[in-house]
Amino acid sequence: MQKRIFGVETEYGIIFTPEGRKTLPVEKAIRFLFEKLITTEHFLNVFLENGARFYQDTGCHPEYATPECASPRQLIVYDKAGERVLEDLQDYAEEKIREERILGKLSIFKNNTDFVGNSYGCHENYLVDRDVDFYYLAEQLIPFLVTRQIYAGAGKVFQTQDGVHYCVSQRAQHIYQKISGTTTNDRSIINTRDEPHADREKYRRLHVIVGDSNMSEYANFLKIGACAIVLQMIEDNYINQDFTLRNPVKAIKDISYDTTCKRKMRLDNGREYTPIQIQREYCEMAQKYSEQYPVSDELRRAVDMWQYVLDRLDDNPDDLDTQIDWLIKRRMIQGYIDAKGKSWGDPRIFMLDLQYHDIRRDRGIYYLLERKGRVERILDDAEVDAAKTEPPPDTRARMRGEFIKLARQNSIQYDLDWSNIRLGNLLNVRVICNNPFETDVEKVAELVRTIQKTNLRKTSLSKLVIQS
Repeated sequence: MQKRIFGVETEYGIIFTPEGRKTLPVEKAIRFLFEKLITTEHFLNVFLENGARFYQDTGCHPEYATPECASPRQLIVYDKAGERVLEDLQDYAEEKIREERILGKLSIFKNNTDFVGNSYGCHENYLVDRDVDFYYLAEQLIPFLVTRQIYAGAGKVFQTQDGVHYCVSQRAQHIYQKISGTTTNDRSIINTRDEPHADREKYRRLHVIVGDSNMSEYANFLKIGACAIVLQMIEDNYINQDFTLRNPVKAIKDISYDTTCKRKMRLDNGREYTPIQIQREYCEMAQKYSEQYPVSDELRRAVDMWQYVLDRLDDNPDDLDTQIDWLIKRRMIQGYIDAKGKSWGDPRIFMLDLQYHDIRRDRGIYYLLERKGRVERILDDAEVDAAKTEPPPDTRARMRGEFIKLARQNSIQYDLDWSNIRLGNLLNVRVICNNPFETDVEKVAELVRTIQKTNLRKTSLSKLVIQS
């Protein structure tokens, strides 16, 4: 597939730290976050004007699902816009908390683990060709996903029975299966959920739940872009080497503990490779593939970045301490340890780890480093701010976002999911859109005009369905 739909679902950690006897349950803090959203939808499950979905997920985590995006770069713009949306809602929630006369600090983190060992996810979604056998696709993709953490990992200070370890990935320690149907218990590398929100005869959804949440725009783009071209190669039956790991679940944990990225893993065929070597094999195939097949400029850029990062990881990983999250964070923590004479086991180190992921730009450590020019950016603030309210122009999200704006302006009752718009006092008028590449906003505008004229009381509209 040269045209593909991308999406990311990010679960955020939320903590309220009281400064007195009176505290605030996390459940109530989350309700304050949603209170600012003026909507006729369900209170804790809403679609936004940019086409994204914002809701409360299992375990009291606010979750932001990007709108349907048509490229890796567009995806990371809307993923970063989700941080901005949540930051705005946090400002409102903090005002409400002050009105309750509760002293304390509300913090929201874009990470994947808490202090008591729970994990929450960053789930990638890729629209893939239904004609490709799912299990063939999964087997081809799993070695890539297991080893890509060397540039996609967010880094984590872990306290274990044998001491403190700095690990490459936050999510890797919480993976227990190759493939499964659950995203909570027995988490897997690839999830079998098949909800394409599109024509099921043409497409399926690849649901990847093994990745870390990235603060770094550079790492996020590389993570999505490299995966996209590997998927394209699989769909074109281009991959001709077998990298099947003998024990991928053990390998993903072993790689996370090895910050040299050079520990060898055994394949099913008996050969041994380091994660850098496996990634390099995929990358070299992608370079040859892009010379023979149509590949977008964005994916070509991702391949170039991929090659650059692998070369640095092989020679001197610290050269990537402005681009790759786990290396940016390690440099920051090591600098603090050296300056203050602390050890890796000091409690303040665990707090620095957490504060790296604080989404507030005025206090998150990642954003402090960004202001100092110590991380490499590939986006600009203007496009991220625009993406808070404007949907992608080249996917179905445009129809959804424009409809939400029109419906709110005209006080029209509505309800939404990814493929359907239901509206009217009885929610009995429906727009169906099974084509995620559909962008016909005039169709939605015409429907709104019709409803305004008829006031939805004429029986001629009671069974209206528009198919696209």
